[in-house]
Order: sequence, then C-alpha cells, then structure tokens
Amino acid sequence: MEVIRTGVIGVGHLGQHHARIYSELPQTRLVGVADLDQARRTEIGNRFGAAHFGDYRSLLGQVDAVSVAVPTLQHRDVVLDCLEAGVHVLVEKPIAATPEEGRQMVHRAKQNGLVLHVGHVERFNPVGALVRDRISNPRFIEFHRLAPFQPRGTDVNVVLDLMIHDVDLILSFGLGRVKSVEAVGTAVLSPQVDFAHARVEFDEGCVVNLTASRMSTGRLRKMRLFQEHLYLSVDFLSRQGIVYRQTDPATAESSVQEESIQAGDEEPLKRELQAFVQGIQTSVPAGVSGEEGLAALELVHAIIDSIRGTTFPLPGLSKIGA
Repeated sequence: MEVIRTGVIGVGHLGQHHARIYSELPQTRLVGVADLDQARRTEIGNRFGAAHFGDYRSLLGQVDAVSVAVPTLQHRDVVLDCLEAGVHVLVEKPIAATPEEGRQMVHRAKQNGLVLHVGHVERFNPVGALVRDRISNPRFIEFHRLAPFQPRGTDVNVVLDLMIHDVDLILSFGLGRVKSVEAVGTAVLSPQVDFAHARVEFDEGCVVNLTASRMSTGRLRKMRLFQEHLYLSVDFLSRQGIVYRQTDPATAESSVQEESIQAGDEEPLKRELQAFVQGIQTSVPAGVSGEEGLAALELVHAIIDSIRGTTFPLPGLSKIGA
C-alpha cells in the first residue's frame, strides 16, 4: 500500500512520541511537526528528520493524516481545520472540551469522509486483549487510576484527564445503557478537581465504581471485575492479571481454577497509531472512533455534573453506551 504522509500538531510530552512512532512505522512517513514553541518544534523536527512549523496550517497541505496533541481546549478548532483540509485525524483524548464540540468534530469527519480517531491509548494495552474475551455480563467493576501531581494537564479536571481512560474501557465492554451516575470530587492543588470518585449503574445491572486522583504518592492503574463464576484483576501498569474461575459450577466436582496472565511489552501508542493507519488504508474501523470518543466524553461530563450537584438521572443519559 501507498505510504501515508503524516504530521504531528503539538510535540510536547505526548506529541513527541507520536512523531517518533510515525518516523519508525514502515506504512508512514513523518513529513513535519508543528508547535508554537520554536525551540521545541525545531528539536523534535530535527530529531526525527521532519520539517517544523509554527503554524500548523502550513503543514496541512503536505500530509494525509495528523495526530493532534495540543491542549484540550484547542482540540475543536485545530481538528476542524484539519478535517476541512481533507486530512485524517487522530486527536488525543478527550476528543474535545465539551460534548457539543465533539459532536461538531464527528459530524465534520463523517461529512468529509475522513477517519477521526481518539487517543484512548489504554484500549491498546496488550493485557486488555488477553482478558477482554473473558468478560461476559459482569455485575461489578472497580477501577483505580492514581498519579502523582504534575502541573502539566491541569488545564482540565481529573475526570477529563485520567478517569476518562476507564470510562472509555467500560463503555467498550458493552454493558448496556447508563442508568444513573453519582459522583464526588474536590480540587486540591489546582483550580480544577484533582480527586474524583464515581458510581455508574447500567440498565443491564452492572455497577461500576471509578476512582481517579492526581494527588497520589505513586502510580496505580488497576481494574477488578466480578461476574458469575469469575473474578478478574488486572494491573495495566505491569500488564499482569489474575483470573479465578469456578469450573463445573453445577456439579459436585466444582472447583476454583487460578490463572496468571502476563502480556507482552509492545508499546500501546504504537498499536494505537497502527490501528489509525489501518483505518485509513482499509476504511474499516480499527481504533477508537470519534463516536466512541464522544460517548466517553458525554459520560465524563455526566460525572462532572454530578460532582457539581446536578440531580440524576440526567436528560438524555440513557443514550450513553447504547
């Protein structure tokens, strides 16, 4: 297949890795990077043998696809400019600052026949692929996602910054429609909410508890899942898991079987960008679509509204997860 010309808009902490991977993939050629910081764009462009631009619009006429890794509040304007220029887009999560902005982006991509993926990279963690087919009608799921405080990323609250990873995962499990949301949260070291806890109930009976904090002394990314005859624990950082399964539950010979899981060390971001490229080349969805990114954004905004004291259930909430 023809090599796809790629670019990266915003080459900070995350964008630099998009540039690195595009420069390494055989299916892509990194044409250029764009960033407002002259020293940064020059450094990254030179490091990976690409042109560098202060104005991202100067890059658009030279590429087939871009990654957008600018601050969340700029997502809509930058992505819409890219889509208007006929360029496929992978935008870092969250898809936008608000659901209305996300809807505009999804509509424009569909209107222009372009691929719009959202960077929910936890979907591409190798351990997820090893446990996903074991999940069937869970009754209770618990997520913990904790990180030390860093000023970077505090332009949005912890629900949009961290919890959204797990929100996207639970929506991908096919649990039905969201029935209710209750949440609490508080600001600690930034003007935004730095700690949040949410309880999400689905109409098919599953209850999900999510905790996210950027006030931790260390990093933690874990999921525990309970369903009939099975318990599953996953550590997304170590890419390890453990499964307890009841065998032959209807017989006197029933026993509990323990299985340990260890995934490989393939880089999740590389897998995500490969899926983006595959989606462009084949026109078959391979990554997290704009619609899926929008669904995750709508649910996190329901969580944020609950933290602010909104009464539940919210109007239109039943559409989430459908």
